[in-house]
Amino acid sequence: MATYMDVHHGMKGITRDQLKEAHEADLALEADENVHFKQAWADPDSGTVYCLSEAPSKDAVQRVHERAGHKADEVHPVPYTI
Repeated sequence: MATYMDVHHGMKGITRDQLKEAHEADLALEADENVHFKQAWADPDSGTVYCLSEAPSKDAVQRVHERAGHKADEVHPVPYTI
């Protein structure tokens, strides 16, 4: 499985609880697309949220986010991790 980092913009003011709720919505759907969301980070000042996942494709990542109600603005493959 490949690793992906996706980015959501426009979430200015997001709270820790809202981030947790969005991440849990992804987790509830991830098995449908064979995706595993590993971690999420948020910067409430800029409104940027980052999600790290393992998935068969970036389209699979996006489908989960769309179904969870928060489409990603960017999905990037991460070919190298250490």
